[in-house]
Amino acid sequence: EKMNSTMSEEPDALSVVNQLRDLAADPLNRRAIVQDQGCLPGLILFLDHPNPPVVHSALLALRYLAECRANREKMKSELGMMLSLQNVIQKTTTPGETKLLASEVYDLLQSSNMSDMDNVNEMNYRRRKAQFFLGSTNKRAKTVVLHIDGLDDSSRRNLCEEALLKIKGVISFTFQMAVQRCVVRIRSDLKAEALATAIASTKVMKAQQVVKSESGEEMLVPFQDTPVEVEQNTDLPEYLPEDESPTKEQDKAVSRVGSHPEGAASWLSTAANFLSRSFYW
Repeated sequence: EKMNSTMSEEPDALSVVNQLRDLAADPLNRRAIVQDQGCLPGLILFLDHPNPPVVHSALLALRYLAECRANREKMKSELGMMLSLQNVIQKTTTPGETKLLASEVYDLLQSSNMSDMDNVNEMNYRRRKAQFFLGSTNKRAKTVVLHIDGLDDSSRRNLCEEALLKIKGVISFTFQMAVQRCVVRIRSDLKAEALATAIASTKVMKAQQVVKSESGEEMLVPFQDTPVEVEQNTDLPEYLPEDESPTKEQDKAVSRVGSHPEGAASWLSTAANFLSRSFYW
């Protein structure tokens, strides 16, 4: 009986955490989300969720929130935050990309109140430790900077995000909408061309790689036009058909939220209600 009620909550958890992630992707919402009573504790609980895509999505939301320097101290001191991140990193069943993403978030928060020098030492120490946990099978991550023609509004950003999330080996991404860029962290064995193929598959955007020349000048390098075979993430769950989706109404609310913190706040209270229902019954 209990099993069934958990099963039926599964899509809810994923859609709620995905909507939090989408809200957190907008820099103008990041302070409001962290100030909210229910959202950080909820995201921390999601880190313990049995469904891997829920954990990964919660980490992406936290990664976005931690980009705002003013949020880091509060996030770090939130009950269970650092411990839950460590658990994700150390758990043997955690997928490689998720471990790397968790250690990235941990590093950002860990460094929130240090001087730059302490910071560098601590980061190096953490990195060595994370590599130890990850084992030799998981090579280092690398960063690819993309310039994306056509990345000019939030619906395009969502398309882009969906395309990137489908690729096995993508760890995290940060959008810089004003300059049409996306900074993507990927496993070092993934070819950057795969990102271009995925973005081209949206039919409305095209990616070029931003690289620095020896003199430090930035240059745009087009990718080869030959599509690369992209290994799909197979553990992403199927989405519910529209008419059964319990979040259909909320979707409308989220699309209205856009960049208005007060809109975000009302949606956040919905999320917080959901979180308290699912975790404390």
